[in-house]
Amino acid sequence: MTDLTGKFFWYELMTSDPEGAIRFYGDVVGWTAKAFGDDLQGDPYHVISASQGEVGGIMAIPAEAKDCGMQPWWGGYVGSADVDADAKRLTDAGASVKRPPEDIPGVGRFAVMSDPGGAIFMLLKGDSPGEMDAASPMANGHVGWHELYSGDFDADLGFYTSQFGWGKGEAMDMGPMGSYQLFSMSGATAFNEMSGGMMARPKEMPVPMWLFYFVVPDIDAAVEKVKAGGGTVLNGPMEVPGGAWIIQGADPQGAMFALVGMRNA
Repeated sequence: MTDLTGKFFWYELMTSDPEGAIRFYGDVVGWTAKAFGDDLQGDPYHVISASQGEVGGIMAIPAEAKDCGMQPWWGGYVGSADVDADAKRLTDAGASVKRPPEDIPGVGRFAVMSDPGGAIFMLLKGDSPGEMDAASPMANGHVGWHELYSGDFDADLGFYTSQFGWGKGEAMDMGPMGSYQLFSMSGATAFNEMSGGMMARPKEMPVPMWLFYFVVPDIDAAVEKVKAGGGTVLNGPMEVPGGAWIIQGADPQGAMFALVGMRNA
């Protein structure tokens, strides 16, 4: 079992068309979806599963959030041993509380936060005792890479390493775009144990944000499925160190996502 405290472990899509999103990602990434809970009236929460277990959920944008202008987006939950204490501790370290800690019946306690640069993430402590099994690296359908487009690079780097214990890996020079700082959520510093990277937000990105890379077995086949399903490839395929290829894209409802996989041709 893996201790998920301080690590991203659950990924959630809020969208204008849950059924359409389930079809799109089911084809592109290979997920299956199952409505959660006994009350399936209205807009159910769909739990999505990949090759080695559950990955996250897909749900309709809540009415109150839609009224505030929320657009479809992917968010990530970081494991917390005490959501209330962590929300205060992280606020003292420069984060902001966007939604105070509250309970989700039958699930756990959560809070919505933003880091010092403004990127949103969530804290979650589940009701169920014990820990989840972490998926193997590059397991199909799971998240293989986490990327932060930071609104305040130095502050955010210090925040995540000091508050969550993330390890700093190599900083890659990207020329005019600045540094791409590799990190590991385990605290490791070796290249082969990196979990993601962070960089200053490019001007093309409207807001600071986290982007999650879902693993696919064949990047070229996945690109064709994105296009056929009504999505948009925004960048790539592009080769990255280690031999994998990546794309960034938008799903048919406009939520930004990314894929990572090998080129098999």
